[in-house]
Amino acid sequence: MRIYAIGDIHGQPERLREAHARILRDGGEEARVVHVGDLIDRGPDSRGVVELLMEGQARGRDWIVLKGNHDRALPNFLRDPRWIDPRAAERKDWIARDVGAEVTLASYGVPDAARRPLDEVHAEAVAKVPQDHAHWLSGLPAWYLSPLALFVHAGLRSGVDLCAQIEDDLLWIRKPFHDDRRDHGALVVHGHTPVRQPTHYGNRVNIDSGAGHDGPLTAIRLDAQGVWVLGDGPPRPLRPSPSRVRNAT
Repeated sequence: MRIYAIGDIHGQPERLREAHARILRDGGEEARVVHVGDLIDRGPDSRGVVELLMEGQARGRDWIVLKGNHDRALPNFLRDPRWIDPRAAERKDWIARDVGAEVTLASYGVPDAARRPLDEVHAEAVAKVPQDHAHWLSGLPAWYLSPLALFVHAGLRSGVDLCAQIEDDLLWIRKPFHDDRRDHGALVVHGHTPVRQPTHYGNRVNIDSGAGHDGPLTAIRLDAQGVWVLGDGPPRPLRPSPSRVRNAT
């Protein structure tokens, strides 16, 4: 048994195609691939990422796409341009928070969002963002459990049953999850918090290598032997070092 995962994409369709190509070489067209969320914002072509993933699923590829905190912003903005994410540090709307909304909207043909009246931008976005894109993003699951790992965007609240976890935590949590070194019942594979390279902490693996900040896009394989990072050469084993397990943050 094997399963693959791809980290935070952030509007980078070319890097996503490259990650899919690495998985294709290793596991073939039938490979099950989990994308851990944050598909949009920051990168140049969020629309292209959404279309690539939707089209792949429509063709029957075994692609599981999870929701990240960025991914729930666009559908909520279309419903209410003044919507504020309850877990965002800044109590501002999506565009005003300067987290990549302007470039996301530009990919849908809505330019200069940060420099135009909010209601004008909203009306144009409602007209230009395909309804099926917004519906697809809104309906993405927040987690996926396999026999090899639990996949989630940000992490989970320790001690809470998986089915009782709230979406805010699954999409936003950081320190309480990062600091918890207990066994969660399954290895947790997540993104959300950029690291320089994929990192194994013993009870969790962070695969957000900063594609939204000009970093690479990580693809990994999980199998009975462990975790492997896919690159241009042979898969590289990813193992927890004692220091990473001790100092997990």
